[in-house]
Amino acid sequence: MKYFVADAFTDVVFRGNPAGVCLADEWPDRAVMQKIAAENRLSETAFVIPRGGFFDLRWFTPVREVDLCGHATLGASFVVSHFVEPGIREIEFHTVSGTLTVKRTGEHHYVLNFPARRAEPVNPPEHLAEILGAEPLGTYRSRDLLVLLSAETQVRRLRPDLKRIAELKEGDGIIVTAAGGETDFVSRCFYPKLGIPEDPVTGSAHCALIPFWAERLEKTELTAAQVSERGGRLSCRLCGDSVRIGGDAALYLTGDIHL
Repeated sequence: MKYFVADAFTDVVFRGNPAGVCLADEWPDRAVMQKIAAENRLSETAFVIPRGGFFDLRWFTPVREVDLCGHATLGASFVVSHFVEPGIREIEFHTVSGTLTVKRTGEHHYVLNFPARRAEPVNPPEHLAEILGAEPLGTYRSRDLLVLLSAETQVRRLRPDLKRIAELKEGDGIIVTAAGGETDFVSRCFYPKLGIPEDPVTGSAHCALIPFWAERLEKTELTAAQVSERGGRLSCRLCGDSVRIGGDAALYLTGDIHL
């Protein structure tokens, strides 16, 4: 099986979020795909099958399969457009979350068309401020728990208790966000339940962040930064019930998996 690693939401290697991408002729056994993802130890490993006109796509964290992943879809798009169908401008992926389309708008730039996931206000989990080390301005819920803080500096300085985050019943993880200085908003994402202590750049989290900030800022086109240690930049647009998430990708590795 051909294997690639592409750093997503960055135009240089060693930044953004590294995504594993496996090209297969047919699905390996699910247990095998999970073992490959666990062996890779990346936030997500994508498995891609060309079907003639479209591509099947699945995503695995080191501990389980997930229903949506932005950075690994971007990485898969890079691999498809450079190594499977060079020059392709629009890619159609069939996934457990439905049909997702990606447009290649530059040599290494892609725009993901993903579903919007609007976050609704919820009561904060008990001891949330203590778990995060910061006092929330508000808490919201889509797939994950979304926590609003008062300043970008708070988001950057967070040192949350990951063990206690993993014990929370609310969502797969926590998205922490605040208004940005150089960008419209910033975020960080923690998913210890999924074997990902902190995800460097999380495309799927922006399915909730984009409508959240579009409403607060009264604008549909936004810029975003995920301020993890590796960091990444995203261009964002709210389009009704969907979002457009744009970013670059950089190739780090090509190889073969021997089973």
